[in-house]
Amino acid sequence: MTRAIFVLNGPNLNLLGQREPGIYGDMSLAAIENECRKLGEELGFSIDFRQSNHEGVLVDWLHEANEKAAGVAINPGAYGHTSIALHDAIRAIAVPVVELHISNIHAREAFRHKSMISPAVKGVICGFGQDSYLLAIRALKTLAE
Repeated sequence: MTRAIFVLNGPNLNLLGQREPGIYGDMSLAAIENECRKLGEELGFSIDFRQSNHEGVLVDWLHEANEKAAGVAINPGAYGHTSIALHDAIRAIAVPVVELHISNIHAREAFRHKSMISPAVKGVICGFGQDSYLLAIRALKTLAE
């Protein structure tokens, strides 16, 4: 049976390819999903790729991942900077979680420099554009071994 990696996406990431392409690139979320699926297959994982603009839905998916996934790659979007609920959900599950961001959050506005979920995750990848997703999946493969 193929092991699953959940790739969770937070608010506004459904607008990738349209939203501030100078910061987030011109690749759509669907195109990123395709790249993640290809890499997952190469590494022996199925990819369960999801996006929601709602914090509670992301919390529910983290809980679900604890039962169904080998790990979670999460691009929390703005919730990374504000969500204690996501922090607590990550701490409550046993599977490894890797936080990712397309942009380098430390080179942007001051309010983006602090992540509320970073203390709860196994690692953080940021600033590598859409490749941040692929790097997170590779990291989860290592953590799942």
